[in-house]
Amino acid sequence: MHRRHLPARAALAVLALAISAAAVFAQTGEIRIAHVYSKTGPLQAYGMQTQTGLSMGLDYATGGSMMVDGKKLVLIEKDDQGKPDLGRSLLAAAYADDKADIAVGPSSSGVALAMLPVAQEYKKILLVEPAVADSITGDKWNPYIFRTGRNSSQDAIANAAAIDKPGVSVATLAQDYAFGRDGVKAFKDALQHARLVHEEYLPTNTTDFTAGAQRLIDKLKGLPGRKLIFILWAGAGNPFKIADMDLKRYGIEITTGGNILSGMAAYKNFPGMEGATYYYFGIPKNPVNQALVAAHYKAYKTPPDFFTAGGFSAAMALVTALKATKGDTDSRLLIKTMEGMGFDTPKGRMYFRKEDHQAMQSMYHFRIEVDPAFPWGVPALVREIGAQEMNVPIRNRRQ
Repeated sequence: MHRRHLPARAALAVLALAISAAAVFAQTGEIRIAHVYSKTGPLQAYGMQTQTGLSMGLDYATGGSMMVDGKKLVLIEKDDQGKPDLGRSLLAAAYADDKADIAVGPSSSGVALAMLPVAQEYKKILLVEPAVADSITGDKWNPYIFRTGRNSSQDAIANAAAIDKPGVSVATLAQDYAFGRDGVKAFKDALQHARLVHEEYLPTNTTDFTAGAQRLIDKLKGLPGRKLIFILWAGAGNPFKIADMDLKRYGIEITTGGNILSGMAAYKNFPGMEGATYYYFGIPKNPVNQALVAAHYKAYKTPPDFFTAGGFSAAMALVTALKATKGDTDSRLLIKTMEGMGFDTPKGRMYFRKEDHQAMQSMYHFRIEVDPAFPWGVPALVREIGAQEMNVPIRNRRQ
């Protein structure tokens, strides 16, 4: 009789253990973060840097535990390949099938614009990093969208600050999609003294810049005063080849913003060139940047790159918000928490502007120097342009 009850007792013991394990899981649980980015495609380098920074940032912000308030952070990776339709479907799958609580990404502005309505449909946060187009936090924005990356206006205002002087004529060379067109519009709006005389847009996959460069030269060569071509380009192709067309003969100079380290190899040919950048590892002086630089050198024997800092910043924003909510991922609570929220990043302190959820942040006016120790042109700091100095327009229609 006693032996006949053993299986029943064993079953009860197993059930008790299962209930106990379930209770522990319920208490700890998970916070699922989907990262939709260009793991492959034309912006692969940008996407991989963002992923590295996001992973390092989550580790740093949680003290190596990958836990917030007893909940484990789980990072789910999705490769949008730089394709808007794919990015949209991957984000929907992340929210619906993978049960992602929050999403980060993407690399491309075109993909981001396709993803924005998905966040609104599922009523879940999409933290945009590093897509730049103004329209993301402008006329295409919705309340579930936050952005740690800089926007086109921040780039434009900072770059204008570097070259905007009376008697200067500027022509722009940009890619023909949201990043390029929004960037040029913002740059044009930011100029107060210099005159924009021509806008040249080329396909994103352009490799031969001869025809575009000739149009730029024709517009600038006869003008008095200082003449500049402002290059706004992302991904493949080397627009700096236009310098081979002997721009100096016409008194034409090139200016541009920051870039990834490999992209700044071309800058070595332009010592003294001025512009403004979002990030360069040697510029910000703060504990978070020191930690990022040290960790990146330890892991990869190289300094962190342009978009690595952005991924790290996104992680800092997420963990700051989740700590404030005690791990609660309810979107309404997160929105309330994140609006106006300040957080530390490799660039220093940022905060999300309540009106459009754009992160307000410093930019850096640089002058290119050539240092034999580096295979790229080194952007030496001229001055930090603080967030409070930049009158970044609010371009959404929030009521």
